[in-house]
Amino acid sequence: MGSQATPGEDPFNQETVSILRQPKAVWATAGASVVAFMGIGLVDPILPSIAKGLEATPSQVSLLFTSYFLITAVAMLVTGFVSSRIGGRKTLLSGLALVVVFAALSGTSSSVAELVGFRAGWGLGNALFVSTALAVIVGAAAGGSSAAILLYESALGLGMACGPLLGALLGDASWRYPFFGTAALMAIGFVCITAFLKEQPRPARKTSLLDPVKALGHGGLASVAASAFFYNYAFFTILAFTPFVLNMTPYKSGAVFFAWGLLLAVFSVLVAPRLQKRFGSLKVLGASLVLFAADLVVLGYGSHTTAIVCTIVSGALIGMNNTVYTELALGVSDAPRPVASAGYNFVRWFAAAAAPYLAPKIEEWSNIHIPFVVAAAASVLGAIVVWVRRSALSHEAEELEPKHAIEDGVTVFAD
Repeated sequence: MGSQATPGEDPFNQETVSILRQPKAVWATAGASVVAFMGIGLVDPILPSIAKGLEATPSQVSLLFTSYFLITAVAMLVTGFVSSRIGGRKTLLSGLALVVVFAALSGTSSSVAELVGFRAGWGLGNALFVSTALAVIVGAAAGGSSAAILLYESALGLGMACGPLLGALLGDASWRYPFFGTAALMAIGFVCITAFLKEQPRPARKTSLLDPVKALGHGGLASVAASAFFYNYAFFTILAFTPFVLNMTPYKSGAVFFAWGLLLAVFSVLVAPRLQKRFGSLKVLGASLVLFAADLVVLGYGSHTTAIVCTIVSGALIGMNNTVYTELALGVSDAPRPVASAGYNFVRWFAAAAAPYLAPKIEEWSNIHIPFVVAAAASVLGAIVVWVRRSALSHEAEELEPKHAIEDGVTVFAD
């Protein structure tokens, strides 16, 4: 007999129990997701090293993010089309295989152009994997969709934390080694998915290439995507531009972004649900976006030490935002979750592609402070969209409050 919540007992302890009791297939998918998200922040500590090794400018090296996320955004229109025809398992494995190949090729690059091209192929593989992984975890996880989303956000946070650490440890010897290390880890993920994940049921209707775009016709989903677009511009200004501003060794930069990733994980999994339960999703999101904007302004105009502190603190705000945005995107419309996720990600990843390219350019056109002012303005615009469109989102925000049910004596979330 499992444990049951009693008066005075923290109900979130019950949520943790629910999240941890998962089938092997879920853990295999979540583990591979950790490595997939590691690939995003992996290059942070070694961006200056790559620029030096390939004799490139910061704006050229930042194209590593731009090509990666631009292809990821466009590929979001393809993921549902592919997975509804060949199944979730084969789609995950195809994505993993592409990441293994292009991550390894990235380590062999002899020019920035080659590396940017290989990162684009990596982005295609990551899109196939990440979008399908969320659908697989939500479909197979015990404890309902809320527990599944928290598990997915845990994987995201852990990957974001460990990516810079791995990049620093391997990149201290050579900027090429982190790419080879990622390829090896993703190959392990491929083996785990092959061994533990059975083929998932296919949807009754095959997804067309335009379904994610049509899903954005829903006012609520379009509002979430628009707000997330502005937020992601601010988010990836931190991720792609700040390493050049801090200008630290791989070890020191890796330590900063490891602490950043830890806060991201803790606030996305532990703090965000508590705040949502107390204040509601939209209030938490709006307040967090405004605080994020303030953090960016202080980062841009503060001392070097202040910039380090603000970079780390931003992880907490990003963690809260990620959780709320994911829940809203998956539940605000009547579209199937994979289709809604694809449409939402199609919009927001364009901002993730734009920020790494525009931030260094804005610095070249003005000064080092202005890229952070622009990012702060983007975060405020995201909050304004939430406030203006709150009527389209408020009903769903109420539904996202945790609903407890007792199954076999264990407190779980109802869908």
